[in-house]
Amino acid sequence: MNRYIYFIDGISAWVGKAFAWCILVMTFGVSYEVFVRRFLGSPTSWAFDISYIMYGTMFMMAGAYTLSRDGHVRGDVIYRLLPLRTQAAIELTLYIVFFFPAVIALIYAGATYAMDSWSYNMGRGEVSVMSPAGVPISPFKTVIPLAGAILFLQGLAEVARCAMCLKDGKWPARPHDVEELETVLLHQHEDEIRKQAEHTKEAR
Repeated sequence: MNRYIYFIDGISAWVGKAFAWCILVMTFGVSYEVFVRRFLGSPTSWAFDISYIMYGTMFMMAGAYTLSRDGHVRGDVIYRLLPLRTQAAIELTLYIVFFFPAVIALIYAGATYAMDSWSYNMGRGEVSVMSPAGVPISPFKTVIPLAGAILFLQGLAEVARCAMCLKDGKWPARPHDVEELETVLLHQHEDEIRKQAEHTKEAR
């Protein structure tokens, strides 16, 4: 079961990190726009489109990666005080009742949305009517069902985690490759306190 979970975690991580490069394209587009608008007096017709397309793509495709790291916002004021098996039972119920139906709806509606976009304009694909440059947005809309499919796959791994916790009474370990600086500092502070307590105990 662990191998199955880590395999799906690996797929989500690869997809999330691959699409993280969108931030560089977005940064280049915005920086170039600022430069030519401010210093050359010649604003582009495509920079805004690049920024929202790259940001939207990165946001959608990183959803499964964030879920695999348990990084989504959670109102866990009461949840974290519950026994681990109770936590797993609650999560399993919520995944079945809310998560999977919503993700399946996202995939279905997104696929319909994308196919309509590709067939638009006699098969030449849809372009943005809000853009002076008329950038093609069919690839952007195709991201919606793709992101839903990756999220559905990661949801299966989360269900397997719940099943393991119900069986063993503890949550399986999650991969951690990125942490907020404040989290790193908090861990360092906790380590220092633990070492001081050990030294005090040895001194006695």
